[in-house]
Amino acid sequence: MIQKTRPPLLQAQDVGSQMETLMMHPVLKAFVCGSISGTCSTLLFQPLDLLKTRLQTLQPSTSGSGHVGMVSLFIKVVRAESLLGLWKGVSPSGKYGYESVHGALRNIYQTEGSRGLFRGLTATLLRDAPFSGIYLMFYTQTKKFMPKDQVDPALTPLVNFSCGIFAGILASLATQPADVIKTHMQLTPEKYRWTGQAIALIFKDYGVVGFFRGGVPRALRRTLMAAMAWTLYEQMMAKMGLKS
Repeated sequence: MIQKTRPPLLQAQDVGSQMETLMMHPVLKAFVCGSISGTCSTLLFQPLDLLKTRLQTLQPSTSGSGHVGMVSLFIKVVRAESLLGLWKGVSPSGKYGYESVHGALRNIYQTEGSRGLFRGLTATLLRDAPFSGIYLMFYTQTKKFMPKDQVDPALTPLVNFSCGIFAGILASLATQPADVIKTHMQLTPEKYRWTGQAIALIFKDYGVVGFFRGGVPRALRRTLMAAMAWTLYEQMMAKMGLKS
């Protein structure tokens, strides 16, 4: 039997049609919207993450009069490292002087082994899993109380942003201790070897207040970042004709 082959032009049209169908898939659209909104919010609020990390790891003053606030630390970073210094951590750098992601991975693996790449994982899970659950719970419940029929469509982004701020504040406060533990374990692995030890040492060195150091910049960052990400996400989904 002689098999008929389709002309190259028709084959190219079929491939193009399949690609167009794939690009129009709701799941892919949601992924693209989420990726763009998350990237924009992360880059915009990165300075707050840097301030949070440095506040968490400040050594306790022996004289008891060495309190450093977020504003004073902000000024110190700008004076010492310029305005761009606030975006350290977007790429690996800082305390260990990593020049690239590959360099950081190689150095950690050589000095700490494969376990070093997962240091602080337990604390990270204790932080992120509850945060996501608490945030989504309060975000969705708050939106239900909003009178959608009475709100001007032009104000919808503002309503979504406000709901995100409220949910983010509650979620950030609830998960702040786990974030402090994670930071100490990852930056000082020779001292904080496991989660239980980290909890004991942080309490010994800083007291209960130590578990909430850096809470203000983290709450601002996570709250604003999540609110902005959800606002952009829902607006992009609406533009694509999809329900969020």
